[in-house]
Amino acid sequence: MPRARAEELLRALAGPGAALRDDQWRAIDALVTDRRRVLLVQRTGWGKSAVYFLATALLRGHAGGGAGGSDEAGGVGDARGVGDAAPARVGPTVIVSPLLALIRNQAAAAARLGIRAGEIHSGNLTEWDEVYGALRAGELDLLLVGPERLNNPTFRDEYLPELARTTGLLVIDEAHCISDWGHDFRPDYRRLRSLIGELRPGVPVLATTATANARVVEDVSEQLGAGAAAASDGMVGAETLVLRGPLERESLRLAVVSLPTAEERFGWLADRLPELPGSGIVYTLTKPAAEELTGFLRAQGHTVATYHGGTEPAERIAAEEDLLANRVKALIATSALGMGFDKPDLGFVVHVGAPNSPIAYYQQVGRAGRALESAEAILLPAAEDRAIWRYFADTSFPPERLVRDVLGALGQASKPMSTQALLAVVDLGPGRLEQMLKVLDTDGAVRRVKGGWEHTGQPWAYDARRYERVAAARAVEEQSMLDYIATTSCRMEFLRRALDDPYAAACARCDRCTGRSWAADVSAQARASARTELRRPGVVVEPRKMWPTGMRTLGINASGRIPAAAGALPGRALARLNDLGWGNRLRPMFDSAPGAGEARGVDQPVPDDVFDGVVRMLAAWEWEQRPVAVVTIGSRSRPRLVGDLGQRIAQVGRLPLLGELPRVAGGPFAGQVHNSAHRLAGLWSAFDVPPPLAETLGGLAGPVLLVDDLVVTGWTMTAAARVLRAAGAPAVMPLALAMETG
Repeated sequence: MPRARAEELLRALAGPGAALRDDQWRAIDALVTDRRRVLLVQRTGWGKSAVYFLATALLRGHAGGGAGGSDEAGGVGDARGVGDAAPARVGPTVIVSPLLALIRNQAAAAARLGIRAGEIHSGNLTEWDEVYGALRAGELDLLLVGPERLNNPTFRDEYLPELARTTGLLVIDEAHCISDWGHDFRPDYRRLRSLIGELRPGVPVLATTATANARVVEDVSEQLGAGAAAASDGMVGAETLVLRGPLERESLRLAVVSLPTAEERFGWLADRLPELPGSGIVYTLTKPAAEELTGFLRAQGHTVATYHGGTEPAERIAAEEDLLANRVKALIATSALGMGFDKPDLGFVVHVGAPNSPIAYYQQVGRAGRALESAEAILLPAAEDRAIWRYFADTSFPPERLVRDVLGALGQASKPMSTQALLAVVDLGPGRLEQMLKVLDTDGAVRRVKGGWEHTGQPWAYDARRYERVAAARAVEEQSMLDYIATTSCRMEFLRRALDDPYAAACARCDRCTGRSWAADVSAQARASARTELRRPGVVVEPRKMWPTGMRTLGINASGRIPAAAGALPGRALARLNDLGWGNRLRPMFDSAPGAGEARGVDQPVPDDVFDGVVRMLAAWEWEQRPVAVVTIGSRSRPRLVGDLGQRIAQVGRLPLLGELPRVAGGPFAGQVHNSAHRLAGLWSAFDVPPPLAETLGGLAGPVLLVDDLVVTGWTMTAAARVLRAAGAPAVMPLALAMETG
């Protein structure tokens, strides 16, 4: 196949001055001529997408910049004329991409080569039949698929087998997601191993990533080889061809600015945002932090927008478009805006808080400066980063006992069980249970079907040593991120070595190489405004509205909607523990011993500054009906704190303190229980209303303010409100110092 033909197509895709890199050509030639399996590990902006678009155009016989040649039914094109080595009658390309933003960008790029692309993902469910009909009719050259579709029963059973038979090229973008050693492992990607093994002989496979260390490269290469030996007819070699280039980003100027408080970090950003080049991304570690920072920067006159996992899809698209068109200075985002967002002239990436891995950090800063001579990548680390890492750290594979409980329940069930029903069987949170089930599915032990999950009857072994090694690797990555912040050597070289880049060398651009960094001073006005924003007290504690599924399995007769006569009203907490303002002040008071679930913070009266925040929160509470009395919850971990808080609230509000709702049964602490059904079961009989309190409750004319220290799941407040309502309380309003939920 002549390289000149590929160069011609590249110019149609990227402009008249574009030229193929040597490894781009090697990959294209290996895919189109030799039908190899190829892993491309190249930096962000290197041109990995050009490889699969050009390979598709060559395999499908396109001239570039037009609609291309005609295809026969079944999605099979004629590639004659591409070159003597290019075989005829090649099926469409299937690209598995992890994010909708990436899929949208790729579809637009494909059109520039005249490649006709279709999309199947969670955002266009109603269009699946139309897209697949066009594919079968030979009207599409390329199909973009979200990885979660691979385990959707309808897609897996009705579409996937035919795709495996007709695919001409399989592309796995962001391939590090395949490996549980990677920084962004996604169980849905594991199903690709099965798809690869089911491809027809001679179908080339391309995997691409910018963030894979040596261990991940080895793991992904092995998975790309699935079925290759059996399907090697027509292939020059079944072994995966790894093309790894230097991960240097010539435009990035890496820097770390150490600022001791959240107020100073917010204020610094408000002062410096106009100085940052062009438009960019400001990353935070949590959704609340993104919302806090957005509100603050807007109040300071900056044009910014929020982007996180809770943002509505239409708002996400609008935010992306505003950034692409430079209508906003920055998107204030979590890691939900990461892989796949393509803005070549992105001028800066700032992190307010450090990611827990240098590899994740490299991936995120790699969004900047792809078509610029210089772009800023600035990290503002925080003392609370490690606490937030711990907060999100419970993602390791569950202990074997819990896995066997799930397999046993599915094996005994007469019909598929939903994830909600399984929560009553095993004490795991819903997210962790869903992740575990996906891994078991890809291992062949369970199968997702309509209605839930079923046991396949296949034997399954618990790989404890691997799970322990993966968890240990995560801990090493966290320490490595701390080492990056503290390093006195080149920062880019540090990141490249973390990715096992054999070409790593000093960059001569970062703050360590040049000795020049951003000043750490913050204007008094910006600091004061940030403090006001961050110390604005009060978040809503939404009441639980439904009983958990499966309570009858645990011997409790509760299902469906919580009756109005048994529930709580919306309440308030001073802050979330992962907030950057009051959260930072409260977090040391609620520090927990790892794995113990019981408080390690000292039990003491409410500090005056914290109580002042509570008073301001109460003053801002727009009551529908003002509370008429105060009741405290009996606390096993912080009785002095809760008692003092209730007493002082009663005094300042001139309300009667009716006493304590005593805890008459033990049960596990909230940190020791991981799903709603088991948490509520432990609380169902935990409280009892003493006769004197019951007599008083029955004579009240308004709501009771129910005071506790910390809302973790909301079920303690729900269980306490249930018994207070049953004893005659007209209504119950929860109030707590802090909450972990939300």
